[in-house]
This record gives sequence, structure tokens and C-alpha cells, in this order.
Amino acid sequence: MHTGELLGSGRTADVFAIDDQWVLRQYRDGGDTAPEAAVMSYLADHGYPVPHLRQPTAHGDTAVARTRLEMQRLTGPSMVEALEQGAITPEAAGAMLADLLRRLHAIPARLSADPADRVLHLDLHPENVMLMPDGPVVIDWSTADEGRPGLDWAMSALILAEVAVAPVPVSEGARIGLTSLLRHADPEVHLGDAGSGHLARARTRRSADPNLTESEVRLLGDAVALVHDVEAGFRR
Repeated sequence: MHTGELLGSGRTADVFAIDDQWVLRQYRDGGDTAPEAAVMSYLADHGYPVPHLRQPTAHGDTAVARTRLEMQRLTGPSMVEALEQGAITPEAAGAMLADLLRRLHAIPARLSADPADRVLHLDLHPENVMLMPDGPVVIDWSTADEGRPGLDWAMSALILAEVAVAPVPVSEGARIGLTSLLRHADPEVHLGDAGSGHLARARTRRSADPNLTESEVRLLGDAVALVHDVEAGFRR
């Protein structure tokens, strides 16, 4: 059930207009948005740039309301659109992603009692960053979890690397963005390789993602090798 114009569709959810200030995000499988809302609210309380939320207003049915996430309508371009328009360079995009990861991992975990754990986005890439006049805003927290920050760095790096090794026009830009991301990574973050460490865990997660196509899964081996080579270049 939705209220207005379809503004965008991801692999698992759609976003509809409510009015000029608010949008509705809804999972196509009717999934519960409460965990995503809880993470976003927690991060907002800690000053992290996420869309503002409000309680669903269109339905009194609690079960229906939990499938609806009403949030601030963001008018800026996505990082992908800004890259396509030449408004931001791949180097700057990689550095911005790194800064967003560092800022996220400076916030204590919401649920875990392990002091080393942090909130992880696990899908932070240019399509999930909106560039607003007062700075970037991170969207789509449906994959958020808690754990060691290295996994978040590995996931972002691997997603960029998948584009970099694909036969697409933006592959070179993605490679530059990947290099910039890892150049600006925290020194204590070591991703590992295809056999162990955060990079191996990231590959396992990506391989199990039902939203990836067969061709995307086939690129994972080359993408992992690229991430490992780029990181190793900075460790020499």
C-alpha cells in the first residue's frame, strides 16, 4: 500500500512521494521497517547524517505501520548522479565514503556489549549517499548490523571493486574511487584477503545476497583480488 508517485526503486524496496517534505519507503516483500528505523534514530541522536524520520500517519493498524518508513524527502543528487554530472570526482567520492565510514564507526554500538563493535551500514556506496547543501546524507539502512568496522570497509571496497572489474563505462572511475577509499582508510583497518579476514567475510556476504545476478557473483573473485592488490599497495 502506498500514497503517491513512485520516486525510486532499489533491489528490495520502493520509495513513494507523500508530499514535498516526506517520502514513504516500503519493502516489496512487506518486511518490517522497525529495525531500520531504530538504527536511524539511534544514529541521528549521535549526530550522524541520516534522513529525519516520523511516525507513519496514514494507518492506525500497527502491523501495517511497521511495514512503512516515512522519512525526510532529500532533494540533492545521489553521489552516483553527481559523479555522472561531473559535480564530484571519483577521488573526492572515495574520500567522502571513507569519512562517512570513520564517522559511523566513531559511534558506540547500539546493542552489542563488546566495546570493539560498532554500527555497520554494510552497503555504503555511491547510490546510498545523497549530497545535500549542508553535506552528505546516508540512506538505506536495511542491511545495518553491528560488528567490527573492518567488515564495513571491506563491503564498501568490494562493491566499488565489482564495478571496477565489470565491462561498464564507469569502471575506471570506480577503480579510482576504490583507491581513494582505501587510501583514506583508518590505518588500523586490515581487510585481509580472499581466504581470511574481513575481505573474505565480505565476499561470503555478497555471494549469499539473493539480489545479485549470476554475472555479478562471477565478478566477485576478480573484485576481491583488486581490493587486496590496492590495499597491499598502501601497506608496502
